[in-house]
Amino acid sequence: MPPYRLEALLDIRTKAEDAAKEAFSAAVRAHDAEKKKLEEMKAALERAKAERKAKVQAFLVEVSAKGGGINGFQQMGRFENRLKDEEAQKALDIERQKEAVLQAEKLMEQRRQEMANAAMEKKAIEKHKDTWKKEVRKERMMKEELNQEEIGNTLHLQRTRAAAANGGGSKE
Repeated sequence: MPPYRLEALLDIRTKAEDAAKEAFSAAVRAHDAEKKKLEEMKAALERAKAERKAKVQAFLVEVSAKGGGINGFQQMGRFENRLKDEEAQKALDIERQKEAVLQAEKLMEQRRQEMANAAMEKKAIEKHKDTWKKEVRKERMMKEELNQEEIGNTLHLQRTRAAAANGGGSKE
């Protein structure tokens, strides 16, 4: 069978499909990492809120036990506000992380589309190669049939000439 003239293109498309699959896989891993980081940040915020409530309660108990008065309560208010500010910063970080997750999802979808396109392009070349192989086989069979027919005709012609030369006219 003659070599397929688009074999180099098929190899290129195969490599492109493999690269697209790897890029998609990397995008999925990145998306999962960003999502995991987001969940960890949310959990950290919830822990910080619970810790703030516990610390404020402990500080309140301490101030009440010492009898610190208004000064102690003001100090407790500043302490609680500082903890709330830290929580607000964590909430802002969570919003930024949500945006990072969205970007990772968009990239993942883009990579999925690129992978699908690469697979379609490769499939088109593979289909062309299969069609080409069928055509080559068909041509080969037709040539083989023609050769067989020529051989048959030559043998028949030789037999009829030999029969005519040997005795005259026996027909088969």
